[in-house]
Amino acid sequence: MSDSNSTDFTNPSTFILLGIPGLEEAHVWISIPFCTMYAIALLGNFAILFIVKREPSLHEPMFYFLCMLAVTDLVMSTSTVPKMLSIFWFNSREISFSACLTQMYFVYSFSAMESGILVAMAFDRYVAICHPLRHSTILTNSFVAKIGLAVVLRSCIFTLPYPFLARQWPYCRTNIIPHSYCLHIAVVNLACADIRISSYFGLFNLFSVNGMDVFFITVSYTLILRAIFRLPTKDARLKTFGTCISYLCAILALYVPDFFSSLTQRFGHNVPRHFLVLIVSVYLLVPPMLHPIIYGVRTRQIRDRLLQLFFHKET
Repeated sequence: MSDSNSTDFTNPSTFILLGIPGLEEAHVWISIPFCTMYAIALLGNFAILFIVKREPSLHEPMFYFLCMLAVTDLVMSTSTVPKMLSIFWFNSREISFSACLTQMYFVYSFSAMESGILVAMAFDRYVAICHPLRHSTILTNSFVAKIGLAVVLRSCIFTLPYPFLARQWPYCRTNIIPHSYCLHIAVVNLACADIRISSYFGLFNLFSVNGMDVFFITVSYTLILRAIFRLPTKDARLKTFGTCISYLCAILALYVPDFFSSLTQRFGHNVPRHFLVLIVSVYLLVPPMLHPIIYGVRTRQIRDRLLQLFFHKET
Protein backbone atom coordinates (compact mmCIF):
# COMPACT_ATOMS: atom_id res chain seq x y z
CA MET A 1 0.00 0.00 0.00
CA SER A 2 2.93 2.33 0.66
CA ASP A 3 3.96 2.14 -3.01
CA SER A 4 0.51 3.19 -4.15
CA ASN A 5 0.88 6.37 -2.11
CA SER A 6 3.53 7.87 -4.32
CA THR A 7 3.46 6.00 -7.61
CA ASP A 8 2.72 8.14 -10.66
CA PHE A 9 -0.37 6.97 -12.49
CA THR A 10 -2.91 8.64 -14.72
CA ASN A 11 -5.76 6.18 -14.39
CA PRO A 12 -5.44 4.11 -11.22
CA SER A 13 -6.65 0.54 -11.49
CA THR A 14 -7.88 0.67 -7.90
CA PHE A 15 -8.64 3.13 -5.12
CA ILE A 16 -8.19 2.47 -1.42
CA LEU A 17 -11.12 3.47 0.83
CA LEU A 18 -10.03 4.20 4.39
CA GLY A 19 -13.48 3.90 5.95
CA ILE A 20 -13.65 6.54 8.69
CA PRO A 21 -10.15 8.02 9.02
CA GLY A 22 -9.04 8.42 12.61
CA LEU A 23 -11.58 5.90 13.89
CA GLU A 24 -10.10 2.73 12.41
CA GLU A 25 -9.82 1.14 15.87
CA ALA A 26 -13.57 1.62 16.36
CA HIS A 27 -14.63 0.30 12.94
CA VAL A 28 -16.06 -2.92 14.37
CA TRP A 29 -18.14 -1.01 16.93
CA ILE A 30 -19.28 1.53 14.33
CA SER A 31 -20.38 -1.35 12.10
CA ILE A 32 -22.98 -2.48 14.67
CA PRO A 33 -25.36 0.53 14.31
CA PHE A 34 -24.59 0.68 10.58
CA CYS A 35 -25.55 -2.97 10.10
CA THR A 36 -28.65 -2.55 12.28
CA MET A 37 -29.87 0.50 10.35
CA TYR A 38 -29.21 -1.25 7.04
CA ALA A 39 -31.16 -4.34 8.16
CA ILE A 40 -34.10 -2.16 9.26
CA ALA A 41 -33.98 -0.31 5.94
CA LEU A 42 -33.99 -3.57 3.96
CA LEU A 43 -36.81 -5.17 5.95
CA GLY A 44 -38.93 -2.01 6.07
CA ASN A 45 -38.67 -1.13 2.40
CA PHE A 46 -39.16 -4.70 1.18
CA ALA A 47 -42.19 -4.99 3.48
CA ILE A 48 -43.73 -1.87 1.91
CA LEU A 49 -43.16 -3.19 -1.61
CA PHE A 50 -44.63 -6.58 -0.69
CA ILE A 51 -47.71 -5.16 1.03
CA VAL A 52 -48.53 -2.64 -1.70
CA LYS A 53 -48.09 -5.26 -4.44
CA ARG A 54 -50.26 -7.74 -2.56
CA GLU A 55 -53.14 -5.38 -1.69
CA PRO A 56 -55.13 -4.01 -4.68
CA SER A 57 -56.76 -1.44 -2.40
CA LEU A 58 -53.34 0.22 -1.99
CA HIS A 59 -52.85 0.75 -5.72
CA GLU A 60 -53.18 4.51 -5.38
CA PRO A 61 -50.85 7.44 -6.19
CA MET A 62 -49.60 7.89 -2.61
CA PHE A 63 -48.56 4.22 -2.37
CA TYR A 64 -47.05 4.22 -5.86
CA PHE A 65 -44.82 7.10 -4.77
CA LEU A 66 -44.06 5.22 -1.56
CA CYS A 67 -42.94 2.20 -3.61
CA MET A 68 -40.74 4.41 -5.77
CA LEU A 69 -39.18 5.81 -2.61
CA ALA A 70 -38.65 2.29 -1.22
CA VAL A 71 -36.86 1.14 -4.39
CA THR A 72 -34.70 4.27 -4.39
CA ASP A 73 -33.76 3.79 -0.74
CA LEU A 74 -32.88 0.14 -1.32
CA VAL A 75 -30.62 0.88 -4.28
CA MET A 76 -28.93 3.91 -2.71
CA SER A 77 -28.10 2.16 0.56
CA THR A 78 -27.11 -1.14 -1.09
CA SER A 79 -24.72 0.61 -3.46
CA THR A 80 -22.58 1.74 -0.50
CA VAL A 81 -23.30 -0.03 2.80
CA PRO A 82 -22.09 -3.59 1.90
CA LYS A 83 -18.72 -2.13 0.87
CA MET A 84 -18.59 -0.05 4.07
CA LEU A 85 -19.27 -3.14 6.18
CA SER A 86 -16.58 -5.09 4.31
CA ILE A 87 -14.13 -2.31 5.23
CA PHE A 88 -15.23 -2.33 8.87
CA TRP A 89 -15.26 -6.14 9.25
CA PHE A 90 -12.64 -7.51 6.85
CA ASN A 91 -10.45 -4.48 6.10
CA SER A 92 -11.39 -4.96 2.42
CA ARG A 93 -10.53 -1.46 1.27
CA GLU A 94 -9.75 -1.86 -2.42
CA ILE A 95 -12.27 -0.78 -5.03
CA SER A 96 -11.60 -0.73 -8.76
CA PHE A 97 -11.59 2.59 -10.61
CA SER A 98 -14.65 1.63 -12.67
CA ALA A 99 -16.53 0.30 -9.63
CA CYS A 100 -15.75 3.52 -7.78
CA LEU A 101 -17.19 5.67 -10.59
CA THR A 102 -20.22 3.37 -10.84
CA GLN A 103 -20.83 3.65 -7.11
CA MET A 104 -20.48 7.42 -7.34
CA TYR A 105 -23.08 7.59 -10.11
CA PHE A 106 -25.55 5.36 -8.27
CA VAL A 107 -25.25 7.36 -5.04
CA TYR A 108 -25.82 10.74 -6.69
CA SER A 109 -28.48 9.66 -9.18
CA PHE A 110 -30.60 7.78 -6.65
CA SER A 111 -30.15 10.54 -4.08
CA ALA A 112 -31.55 12.95 -6.69
CA MET A 113 -34.39 10.51 -7.43
CA GLU A 114 -35.20 10.37 -3.73
CA SER A 115 -35.39 14.14 -3.62
CA GLY A 116 -37.66 14.24 -6.67
CA ILE A 117 -39.97 11.59 -5.23
CA LEU A 118 -40.31 13.58 -2.00
CA VAL A 119 -41.43 16.54 -4.12
CA ALA A 120 -44.01 14.31 -5.83
CA MET A 121 -45.23 13.04 -2.45
CA ALA A 122 -45.52 16.60 -1.14
CA PHE A 123 -47.59 17.49 -4.22
CA ASP A 124 -49.77 14.43 -3.65
CA ARG A 125 -50.38 15.47 -0.02
CA TYR A 126 -51.14 19.04 -1.14
CA VAL A 127 -53.81 17.86 -3.61
CA ALA A 128 -55.24 15.34 -1.12
CA ILE A 129 -55.60 17.93 1.67
CA CYS A 130 -56.27 21.15 -0.22
CA HIS A 131 -58.28 19.74 -3.18
CA PRO A 132 -59.60 16.34 -1.99
CA LEU A 133 -62.47 16.20 -4.50
CA ARG A 134 -60.09 16.63 -7.44
CA HIS A 135 -57.40 14.23 -6.20
CA SER A 136 -58.45 11.23 -8.28
CA THR A 137 -58.86 13.31 -11.45
CA ILE A 138 -55.51 15.12 -11.09
CA LEU A 139 -53.30 12.24 -9.93
CA THR A 140 -54.29 9.57 -12.42
CA ASN A 141 -52.13 6.48 -12.98
CA SER A 142 -50.77 7.90 -16.24
CA PHE A 143 -49.88 11.19 -14.55
CA VAL A 144 -48.11 9.34 -11.73
CA ALA A 145 -46.16 7.32 -14.32
CA LYS A 146 -45.13 10.53 -16.11
CA ILE A 147 -43.96 12.05 -12.82
CA GLY A 148 -41.92 8.91 -12.09
CA LEU A 149 -40.37 8.96 -15.56
CA ALA A 150 -39.53 12.66 -15.25
CA VAL A 151 -37.87 12.10 -11.86
CA VAL A 152 -35.75 9.22 -13.22
CA LEU A 153 -34.69 11.09 -16.39
CA ARG A 154 -33.84 14.26 -14.49
CA SER A 155 -31.72 12.35 -11.98
CA CYS A 156 -29.89 10.26 -14.58
CA ILE A 157 -29.09 13.24 -16.81
CA PHE A 158 -28.10 15.73 -14.10
CA THR A 159 -25.77 13.30 -12.33
CA LEU A 160 -24.13 11.87 -15.46
CA PRO A 161 -21.29 14.48 -15.42
CA TYR A 162 -20.07 13.29 -11.98
CA PRO A 163 -18.27 10.12 -13.16
CA PHE A 164 -17.23 11.70 -16.46
CA LEU A 165 -15.59 14.64 -14.69
CA ALA A 166 -13.90 12.30 -12.23
CA ARG A 167 -12.61 10.08 -15.06
CA GLN A 168 -11.00 12.89 -17.04
CA TRP A 169 -8.59 14.06 -14.32
CA PRO A 170 -5.03 12.66 -14.01
CA TYR A 171 -4.37 10.98 -10.65
CA CYS A 172 -0.66 11.20 -9.98
CA ARG A 173 -0.38 11.71 -6.21
CA THR A 174 -2.25 8.97 -4.39
CA ASN A 175 -5.09 6.53 -4.80
CA ILE A 176 -6.14 6.59 -1.13
CA ILE A 177 -9.63 8.02 -0.57
CA PRO A 178 -10.06 9.22 3.03
CA HIS A 179 -13.70 8.23 3.00
CA SER A 180 -16.05 5.25 3.38
CA TYR A 181 -17.37 5.38 -0.21
CA CYS A 182 -16.60 7.11 -3.50
CA LEU A 183 -17.88 10.60 -2.75
CA HIS A 184 -17.32 12.78 -5.82
CA ILE A 185 -15.42 15.61 -4.16
CA ALA A 186 -13.31 13.14 -2.12
CA VAL A 187 -12.25 11.36 -5.33
CA VAL A 188 -11.48 14.42 -7.47
CA ASN A 189 -9.49 15.98 -4.61
CA LEU A 190 -6.89 13.28 -5.32
CA ALA A 191 -6.32 14.59 -8.86
CA CYS A 192 -3.20 16.58 -9.70
CA ALA A 193 -5.14 19.13 -11.76
CA ASP A 194 -7.37 22.14 -11.38
CA ILE A 195 -10.65 20.53 -10.32
CA ARG A 196 -12.67 23.70 -9.89
CA ILE A 197 -15.08 22.68 -12.65
CA SER A 198 -15.93 19.51 -10.66
CA SER A 199 -16.40 21.48 -7.47
CA TYR A 200 -18.53 24.13 -9.19
CA PHE A 201 -20.66 21.50 -10.89
CA GLY A 202 -21.27 19.78 -7.55
CA LEU A 203 -22.44 23.07 -6.02
CA PHE A 204 -24.54 23.89 -9.07
CA ASN A 205 -26.21 20.49 -8.90
CA LEU A 206 -26.78 20.83 -5.16
CA PHE A 207 -28.54 24.19 -5.38
CA SER A 208 -30.28 23.76 -8.74
CA VAL A 209 -31.69 20.26 -8.15
CA ASN A 210 -31.95 19.87 -4.38
CA GLY A 211 -32.46 23.59 -3.82
CA MET A 212 -35.35 23.64 -6.29
CA ASP A 213 -36.85 20.54 -4.68
CA VAL A 214 -36.62 22.11 -1.23
CA PHE A 215 -38.38 25.21 -2.58
CA PHE A 216 -41.29 23.21 -4.05
CA ILE A 217 -41.61 21.08 -0.90
CA THR A 218 -41.64 24.22 1.25
CA VAL A 219 -44.36 25.80 -0.89
CA SER A 220 -46.45 22.59 -0.79
CA TYR A 221 -46.26 22.20 2.98
CA THR A 222 -46.88 25.90 3.56
CA LEU A 223 -50.14 25.58 1.64
CA ILE A 224 -50.92 22.33 3.45
CA LEU A 225 -50.35 23.88 6.88
CA ARG A 226 -52.54 26.84 5.92
CA ALA A 227 -55.31 24.41 4.95
CA ILE A 228 -54.83 22.44 8.18
CA PHE A 229 -55.44 25.48 10.38
CA ARG A 230 -58.73 26.02 8.54
CA LEU A 231 -60.07 22.58 9.48
CA PRO A 232 -63.24 22.78 11.60
CA THR A 233 -62.26 20.59 14.56
CA LYS A 234 -59.21 20.61 16.80
CA ASP A 235 -58.77 16.82 16.59
CA ALA A 236 -58.68 16.92 12.79
CA ARG A 237 -56.12 19.74 12.90
CA LEU A 238 -53.88 17.91 15.38
CA LYS A 239 -54.05 14.60 13.51
CA THR A 240 -53.20 16.11 10.14
CA PHE A 241 -50.58 18.41 11.65
CA GLY A 242 -48.89 15.45 13.37
CA THR A 243 -48.69 13.57 10.08
CA CYS A 244 -47.17 16.59 8.32
CA ILE A 245 -44.59 17.07 11.08
CA SER A 246 -43.41 13.46 10.76
CA TYR A 247 -43.13 13.91 6.99
CA LEU A 248 -41.13 17.11 7.46
CA CYS A 249 -38.76 15.30 9.83
CA ALA A 250 -38.09 12.71 7.13
CA ILE A 251 -37.45 15.49 4.63
CA LEU A 252 -35.03 17.26 6.98
CA ALA A 253 -33.19 13.97 7.57
CA LEU A 254 -32.43 13.88 3.84
CA TYR A 255 -31.60 17.50 3.05
CA VAL A 256 -29.78 18.79 6.17
CA PRO A 257 -26.92 16.23 6.05
CA ASP A 258 -26.76 16.56 2.25
CA PHE A 259 -26.25 20.33 2.30
CA PHE A 260 -24.00 20.10 5.37
CA SER A 261 -21.69 17.49 3.84
CA SER A 262 -21.49 19.17 0.43
CA LEU A 263 -20.61 22.57 1.88
CA THR A 264 -18.24 21.39 4.61
CA GLN A 265 -16.36 19.13 2.16
CA ARG A 266 -15.48 22.30 0.25
CA PHE A 267 -15.33 25.03 2.87
CA GLY A 268 -15.29 23.38 6.30
CA HIS A 269 -11.54 22.97 6.63
CA ASN A 270 -11.73 23.19 10.42
CA VAL A 271 -14.29 20.37 10.73
CA PRO A 272 -12.61 17.14 11.94
CA ARG A 273 -12.44 14.70 9.03
CA HIS A 274 -13.65 11.70 11.03
CA PHE A 275 -16.75 13.65 12.12
CA LEU A 276 -17.49 14.76 8.56
CA VAL A 277 -17.05 11.27 7.09
CA LEU A 278 -19.19 9.75 9.85
CA ILE A 279 -22.03 12.22 9.22
CA VAL A 280 -21.92 11.67 5.45
CA SER A 281 -21.88 7.89 5.91
CA VAL A 282 -24.81 7.92 8.33
CA TYR A 283 -26.71 10.15 5.87
CA LEU A 284 -26.89 7.19 3.47
CA LEU A 285 -28.63 5.07 6.11
CA VAL A 286 -30.90 7.31 8.17
CA PRO A 287 -33.43 8.28 5.43
CA PRO A 288 -33.81 4.68 4.09
CA MET A 289 -34.38 3.51 7.68
CA LEU A 290 -36.80 6.32 8.60
CA HIS A 291 -38.95 6.32 5.46
CA PRO A 292 -40.61 2.90 6.04
CA ILE A 293 -41.38 3.97 9.63
CA ILE A 294 -42.68 7.46 8.88
CA TYR A 295 -44.40 6.83 5.55
CA GLY A 296 -45.22 3.17 6.14
CA VAL A 297 -45.91 2.24 9.76
CA ARG A 298 -47.51 5.61 10.48
CA THR A 299 -49.81 5.21 7.47
CA ARG A 300 -52.97 3.46 8.66
CA GLN A 301 -53.52 1.37 5.52
CA ILE A 302 -49.96 0.01 5.58
CA ARG A 303 -50.07 -0.58 9.33
CA ASP A 304 -53.39 -2.47 9.12
CA ARG A 305 -52.13 -4.72 6.29
CA LEU A 306 -48.90 -5.35 8.20
CA LEU A 307 -50.81 -6.43 11.31
CA GLN A 308 -53.06 -8.64 9.20
CA LEU A 309 -49.98 -10.24 7.67
CA PHE A 310 -48.44 -11.10 11.03
CA PHE A 311 -51.61 -12.15 12.82
CA HIS A 312 -53.43 -13.74 9.87
CA LYS A 313 -53.32 -17.23 11.34
CA GLU A 314 -54.65 -16.09 14.68
CA THR A 315 -57.62 -14.29 13.15
